Formats: sequence, C-alpha cells, structure tokens
Amino acid sequence: MRFWDASALIPLCLQEQQTGLLKKLAQEDEAIVAWWGSPVECLSALARLRREDALSTAEEEQAQTVLRALMTAWTEVEPSGLVREQAGRVLRLHPLRAADALQLAAALVWCQGDPVHHTFICLDQRLREAARREGFHILPRKS
Repeated sequence: MRFWDASALIPLCLQEQQTGLLKKLAQEDEAIVAWWGSPVECLSALARLRREDALSTAEEEQAQTVLRALMTAWTEVEPSGLVREQAGRVLRLHPLRAADALQLAAALVWCQGDPVHHTFICLDQRLREAARREGFHILPRKS
C-alpha cells in the first residue's frame, strides 16, 4: 500500500506527461491510499484545466469517470481530530498550503506516525520535500 497525493492521482485520470510512470506505479501495487479530500482537489484541478481550455468538457467528464472508479477501489483516510492535529503540526514545520498539510497529515495518520517504511506518491515539489523530511519514501523518483 502506498499513499497517493491528489497531484499524483490526476495523471491516472487523464493523459499527462507523468501518466505512464504513475500508471506503472499503480499497477505495481494496486492498493491506493488517499485522503478523504483528494476527490475534491482532483475535481478542482480538472475544472481548472477545462476553464483554461486544456481539457474539453468530454475529456473532463471522462477523467471524472476514471476518478470515480479509482475512488471505489482505494482506501480512504477519513477526517478526524488526529488528522487535524497532524495538519497543524506539519504547518508549523513545513512551508505547506492547508490542503497539502491535510494530505501529509492523512498519510501520517495512515502509517500511524511511522513513515520510515511507507511510500508517499506525489508530484508537488514542496509537498514531496515535506513528506521526505517526515521520513516517507518518495515516488516517483526525480532524475
């Protein structure tokens, strides 16, 4: 099982530069763990791409269909007081936005505060660095 940030889930839903690599990672370990708020972050990204004319309405709808399919199969970290506490802690330690702090907090709750032998899949550089500093193994590897 690996924790997937929303930034890594989007390329599973539509064709992007990192899609092939991320699909390979998903096939290696089909047990995706994601934060409860990830679908909202993904829908926001898809809507932004459509508004910017980077996606057609049909492509957005297809990506939403793929997202819904992923959601039925993944393990979801639910909102809790512990996630909120962890988010507050990581905000004090790392230069993260609130949504990214919640992602990292959910991953920390998932691994029960012991990230050393757990993997965090993410494309956002600032969040990757924070997760690395917390002790997670980060994928995909940067060349």
